[in-house]
Amino acid sequence: MPTKQRQVNLDVKEMPTQWYNILPDLPEPLPPPQDPQEGESRIKKLPEILIGECLKQEFSNERWIDIPEELQEIYHQAGRPRPLFRALNLEKKLDTPARLYYKAEFYSPTGSHKVNTALAQAYYAKKEGYKRLTTETGAGQWGTALSYGAALAGLECTVFWVRAVYSWKQDRRSLMELYGAEVFASPSDETEFGKTLYEKNPDHPGSLGIAISEGMEDAKKDSEAIYCLGSVLNHVLMHQSIIGLETKKEFEKFDDYPDLVISCLGGGSNFGGFALPFVHDVLKEGKKIKFIAAQSEVAPNLQGTYRYDFADYAEQTPLLKMYTLGHQVDMGPIRGDGLRYHGCSPIISLLRDKGYIDTVAYPQDEKYVFEKAKLFIQTEGYLPAPESAYSIACAIDEAIKCKESGEKKVIGFNVSGHGFLDIVGYRAVLGLK
Repeated sequence: MPTKQRQVNLDVKEMPTQWYNILPDLPEPLPPPQDPQEGESRIKKLPEILIGECLKQEFSNERWIDIPEELQEIYHQAGRPRPLFRALNLEKKLDTPARLYYKAEFYSPTGSHKVNTALAQAYYAKKEGYKRLTTETGAGQWGTALSYGAALAGLECTVFWVRAVYSWKQDRRSLMELYGAEVFASPSDETEFGKTLYEKNPDHPGSLGIAISEGMEDAKKDSEAIYCLGSVLNHVLMHQSIIGLETKKEFEKFDDYPDLVISCLGGGSNFGGFALPFVHDVLKEGKKIKFIAAQSEVAPNLQGTYRYDFADYAEQTPLLKMYTLGHQVDMGPIRGDGLRYHGCSPIISLLRDKGYIDTVAYPQDEKYVFEKAKLFIQTEGYLPAPESAYSIACAIDEAIKCKESGEKKVIGFNVSGHGFLDIVGYRAVLGLK
């Protein structure tokens, strides 16, 4: 037997059967969505845009929401539960007294955590009689996940993909198409809004906010289609809470508990899914945990302003109270494009405003974070998605601080996706041959 335990996984029977909804546990009520002063009501349009059950979950005050048994079976098929690893090799390399643990969300069929909500949304959409799902994607992980979820549910899927990433991730585009999805570079000439930008500049790099606008418009013009969102909203973070709920049980099996909880953050789905079950312990049980969101200097939305703003470029969504850089801000492209979004989840924004969440933003050139990912690859063996490289960089930075201070902190971080389809990005940033 090994002298130190390196991995813990749950039995299938131990997988959570309920999602965690943090709304009733927040330190104060979440500010509700609002309509802009001019124009038609966006709030009244929500039932035409979002899946009915997801909209119900969005505003639920129930702390625990049952995961339907049929969906639990689909989660099992998708490889849940997923293991928690002790990063013993990385600890040794860093010569740190800290104990490092990472959640292996990269074991999903599409390579990322995004399937946790994609499968749920596709399941509910099928139940409600829809034939086609529409969405946006930035890094491509969400588009791939929804393509997968739609395929399992027997639904069609249309993905509007930020052009800057669409142009260099041909293999991921092919994967979406293998699942049966139709994929368009955004801005596109497939929607009226997309045309306004595409005709001015066919090489427009696009943004997640623009792609969201296109996905919503596409769904609105087809009564058999419904729009699905991969981040930001409460029901998405709730579906992702299965990550943190599993991780808590796995920490118990390690007989350990985190002092720091870290993950990368763009819109907030993987950070929220990993961290919010631990935030519950802070809010309701008096635990002491530091939460750190790792971001890019291109889109450090948690360092923006806390105010009402649109979630999309074309102003089709209600106004959400969140940390934002402005919904029409220009953001340079990065390889970790899943972090390139102007706003942050209202839930995480509220917790940030109340002092529960810290943030760090890394340089645009990404060499620093990719070098840290390279160290992780060479010690732990797993290739992370570019976005997860930010989680790893932050965890390593904190472990080095422990080496300097002598503190034996426990650091938990989420590796939310693998990078097998992103090697061209690593090659470009690190100068690999």
